Amino acid sequence: MALFFDQAWFDARLAATGSTRADLARLLKLSDEQVGEVWKDQRELRAGDVAAIARFLNVTAGEVALRAGVSTPVPAAALSRDDHVAGLEKRVEQLERQLGDILVLLARNGLK
Repeated sequence: MALFFDQAWFDARLAATGSTRADLARLLKLSDEQVGEVWKDQRELRAGDVAAIARFLNVTAGEVALRAGVSTPVPAAALSRDDHVAGLEKRVEQLERQLGDILVLLARNGLK
């Protein structure tokens, strides 16, 4: 769970869509400096921003809110049951990978 703005994740998602921070600034009607403040965790996103970024990056609003920090509002309309289930599925996948990593480490150290 992200406590702060996850710059690397957002940059990777932007790159995956062939977009830049400047494109995101235009979408949100923010200046490049204001987007920089978001990246530095000095400016919080509004619920509408979360929904717009989710559509732009083709991810759920819950994922954007999580990666932007726990206090970022998730728009109720944008967080559908499908979004909620998708978010839970991602979390389960992450936990399963982490558990697998832990089991490998235990086996390597003869503790399994």
